Amino acid sequence: MSETRSTHHLPSGWSRRKFLGTAVASAASLALPAQAQAAAAAPLSPFRGRYLTHVSVVRVNQIEVTPTRSIGEDEAPDNRPERIRSRREAFARGCPDGKMTWAISWLALHDDRKEYQEARKLLASYHDRYGDEITFIPGGYFAPMYDTRENNRQTIHQALGLVSKMVGGGYRPECLVAGFMDAENQRLLAADEGIHVCQGQIWSQHGIDNGDGDGGICYPYYPSREHYLKPAQSQTDFIDCVCLDGWTCDFLAARRDGFQGGFNSRLGVGPIEAVGNLGTTVGRREMLDTTAMHFDRGHALNGFGWVTSIWETSIGHDEDLAWWLQAVHDRWPDTQVMTEGAFGLAFRQHVPNNAALNYRFDARGTGAPGSEKELEIEWFMNREFRLALLHDWTTNNPPQVIDFTRYDLPAREPQALQREWSLMNVLNQKGTRPQDKPVKLGQLSGDDQRRIYARYPELKSRT
Repeated sequence: MSETRSTHHLPSGWSRRKFLGTAVASAASLALPAQAQAAAAAPLSPFRGRYLTHVSVVRVNQIEVTPTRSIGEDEAPDNRPERIRSRREAFARGCPDGKMTWAISWLALHDDRKEYQEARKLLASYHDRYGDEITFIPGGYFAPMYDTRENNRQTIHQALGLVSKMVGGGYRPECLVAGFMDAENQRLLAADEGIHVCQGQIWSQHGIDNGDGDGGICYPYYPSREHYLKPAQSQTDFIDCVCLDGWTCDFLAARRDGFQGGFNSRLGVGPIEAVGNLGTTVGRREMLDTTAMHFDRGHALNGFGWVTSIWETSIGHDEDLAWWLQAVHDRWPDTQVMTEGAFGLAFRQHVPNNAALNYRFDARGTGAPGSEKELEIEWFMNREFRLALLHDWTTNNPPQVIDFTRYDLPAREPQALQREWSLMNVLNQKGTRPQDKPVKLGQLSGDDQRRIYARYPELKSRT
């Protein structure tokens, strides 16, 4: 439903972005299951509104894992200037007044071919014309998996300087787009570079592409110095960098490991998994249904909703981007479409630490492959733990715990170069370890039950 927010709550220099339109979400779309109604009475985040962020990536090689090493395909023809123009024009058709973030790779910053010289000028012009954010993407999403922390630090520092020079006028990006980024480099991003927002994790990704990272929180949080997926527990391990997810996924599909069962665990607002695999009609419906998980029920439970995506210019799907943005405009006209940096800084202004984090999500399957219509998943995410409950809402049987990850326990990131960067302890939704078998709430240890019921006493009745 339409709502207003005063601009005096926003960071200095940040203009308020609001979709124009008169469409209003129906009351039915905001209806909550009985158990979610109790949760909705809980204190909401001081951050309010509906937010959408979109990142487009301009690169040379498919995965530039280090400045001197690439794997995958050479995508230079698919990153030519006309493809970049097509992407920006599609974004403008869907959201004429919106701002987006562009992430440029190391090779694209250095390529001296005429096409890339023009591409860099185009990106700079988009900042001047639209207020778009231009920033760097290290490691083709997987920098910690392929290079040392120190080498990544140096690469980030040099690349940010090149971005500032490319855009000119003393420009400095407000965020880094990284896919995955270790905790120490997020700390240095804030301390040394003065950048306090990092798209630093890909929520629930495991068994797909070149890096695994399940175990974190899908909404903004401040990382611990121990592990990038662990929210800081105290001031001593606090990193003053808002860590953001990269892709909003269907919660039901995302519980799977990779392509488990023949389904794609990354199904959601991404065009490859949705439209590319399911076709235009079903795929677009899934993109909008996934958005609704956050803008309808999620918004009611948390006080704000956020949907985000990273689309490489090389993949096309520009018409799907325009359609999605227009559909969001029509259904949730109060949605603010802004850059990653602006979103992260607005959150940082309202939420200075993790003490009040208490995210809740309650989603029923959409009916798309891997998102069973009869299943309902509830997520509880706070500074101390995350908890996921799954049940068949058509039978009303007691829920099963499919994930319980404690953040109060010590954690340690990998020191060697490896693809596994997950944070798993008590029980993980992906089911990759022997102990990762769903259980009822009453089957958890007494200590874990006390921990859960102390924060969510309403769950006692559901054992």
